[in-house]
Amino acid sequence: MLVRSRPPTSRVRAVLRRTFFVTSAASLFLHKLSFAKGNVMMDDPMLAPWVGAHGGFPPFDKIKKADFKPAFAKAMDLMRGELDAIAKSTKPATFDNTIVAMEDAGRALGRVSSVFDIFTSTMADKEVQQLEADMAPVLAAFDDEIRQNAALFARIKAVYDARESQKLAPDQLRLVEVTYKSFARRGAALGDADKKRMKEINGRLAALFTAFGQNELHDEETYTLALDDKDLAGLPDSVRTAMKSAAEAKGQKDKWLITNTRSSVEPFLTYSSRRDLREKAFRMWTRRGDMGDAHDNKKPITEILALRGERAKLLGFASHAHWIIDDNMAKTPDAARALMMKVWKAAVARVREEVADMQKLADAEKAKLKIEPWDYRYYAEKVRKAKYDLDEAEVKPYFELNNVLENGVFYAANQLYGITFKERKDIPVYHPDVRVFEVSDADGKALALFYCDYFKRDNKNGGAWMGSFVDQSRLLGTLPVVYNVANLPKPAPGEPALISFTDVTTMFHEFGHALHGMFANTEYPSLSGTATARDFVEFPSQFNEHWALYPTVFTHYAKHYKTGAPMPADLASKIKKAASFNQGYKLTELVAAAELDMQWHTLPASAAVQQPDVFEKQALERTHLVLSAVPPRYRSSYFSHIWFNGYSAGYYAYLWSEMLDDDAYQWFEEHGGLTRANGDRFRQMVLSRGNTEDLAKMYAAWRGKEPSVEPMMKYRGLKESGH
Repeated sequence: MLVRSRPPTSRVRAVLRRTFFVTSAASLFLHKLSFAKGNVMMDDPMLAPWVGAHGGFPPFDKIKKADFKPAFAKAMDLMRGELDAIAKSTKPATFDNTIVAMEDAGRALGRVSSVFDIFTSTMADKEVQQLEADMAPVLAAFDDEIRQNAALFARIKAVYDARESQKLAPDQLRLVEVTYKSFARRGAALGDADKKRMKEINGRLAALFTAFGQNELHDEETYTLALDDKDLAGLPDSVRTAMKSAAEAKGQKDKWLITNTRSSVEPFLTYSSRRDLREKAFRMWTRRGDMGDAHDNKKPITEILALRGERAKLLGFASHAHWIIDDNMAKTPDAARALMMKVWKAAVARVREEVADMQKLADAEKAKLKIEPWDYRYYAEKVRKAKYDLDEAEVKPYFELNNVLENGVFYAANQLYGITFKERKDIPVYHPDVRVFEVSDADGKALALFYCDYFKRDNKNGGAWMGSFVDQSRLLGTLPVVYNVANLPKPAPGEPALISFTDVTTMFHEFGHALHGMFANTEYPSLSGTATARDFVEFPSQFNEHWALYPTVFTHYAKHYKTGAPMPADLASKIKKAASFNQGYKLTELVAAAELDMQWHTLPASAAVQQPDVFEKQALERTHLVLSAVPPRYRSSYFSHIWFNGYSAGYYAYLWSEMLDDDAYQWFEEHGGLTRANGDRFRQMVLSRGNTEDLAKMYAAWRGKEPSVEPMMKYRGLKESGH
């Protein structure tokens, strides 16, 4: 499984980060302002300075949904005052009185938005959905208000134009360039008429993003497949238990329920011997946002595309993709596509072999069928068992969630970086499923707080992701408070949470993002932690996946949940050998989705209106990626990554980051593997640096050379195209 994560900031916080990477960290300037205004913030738990370790944490026990609208209004007013003071200063613009002052701004708004984000993504009931719909255009308008503040941009530009003569430190120079570019790329230099149109476009896009996400969530929660006892053939006990728990949660005690989420549908497709039900589940799952009803996403897609194309043209770019990728490591759509083309032929060749193996098995069983998408996982599991004699039901008892977390994920981090974890049960959480850990550095000093929220529940967005409540900054004196969210099936009360090895890998992946945030050691919050280019941000997380199978880590956590006995060597060997199994499928569905994203977003503003279903098919035909058994990982109607979650024209980033992460792991293999010396070097030269320098140069300085695609092909068991 490749694509495991949402971007580190949601669509709400993204509005703020686009402004100038507003953080949830403390602001000395705003702290003074709050007292000057009669402690206006002190009675609001979101606006008032948070208290506690690590620079404070959210007081979830005091936060109410009804507080969000007034809190946002107050926070935006406070920020207006801060920025107005900067913009109207009569003193010549300098790095300190303009750029650093802006870094200090936004404390209250950052706090409110970070808390609102966790509500909209993990507790999005009808009330929260309405709040989100109400606030999205307001926040978009506020973003434009800041971008279009001519006096503020004039001061930023003055500092930018004089940057080479100011004797700035490298991170200061980087901050000036990032700040200027973030404004210029959002239309700060446009004329008045174009600025007005930009504001209209951004406001409408914000509303469309919210509508798209809520339509997807509606279909995930509304459409289910209820089964009887006779319909459960082939399903292991763990899948049946999860389905029974889902049914009971919906008040259907005499049923077993498939919910319309990946964590529910994929296990059913993998194990159910009922082909008719597999097809029903697959079609339900892949029609999210495409039901032809009031929650259909085809209209929002076409309008989003038209507006994005128009905005790119206003900004002087050939397409939305050209605008987006200009600010990433790849720099151009052609460079992103060049990487995809290096791997797709090998991937397609391998997936054809995989399908052929499955077809032979189906023919031998006299199944009288042609492998279709709803058959792929089922027969892949059969082939895997035949090739490796590997049964997920046999594997899961060795992967109990809490043990994987503490003796796997945490243990690897301790061995690499020396950090330790202590659970804190005195810190308020936003849901009873959430756990909090205090993270200490090797010298015993406080490093971070880490929240984890792993179980699926109603009103929670699907997928897995990392986010932050507080970002690290030496300027502001804050340490990071970060979280991981996933959607693993919740066991029945008193039962262990037994997970698949794919789920284990997801936990390591998301914790890689968390480490990127925890290890941040920068002066300025805008450059801290995960505030990097989209095609770099997945690198630390995908790199961290490698330690899930590292021998000393694996043996430390792969133990039977009842007996504590280590996984038998032959079973562990099968898992490791199977790691390269099905790589053709995994890579092909990723490349197909990335290509679909790229073709959508390279459409110019002048392009005719496209019908999503027709465009999808034509896009894949153009690059010979149409395989009946292997559709793209996401259809357009529920491809939330590219419509509102920050990956538009950026889904290729998972592939780009994988090139980096496999190349990086190759370096570790060449230098002794998992050692503190290697971990500390990687932390110092990469994980702690955030966006303080050019990312390609940062990587090359650590690695000693430019990254190569060859390690990625090697670890996937593929041959590079043309070799």
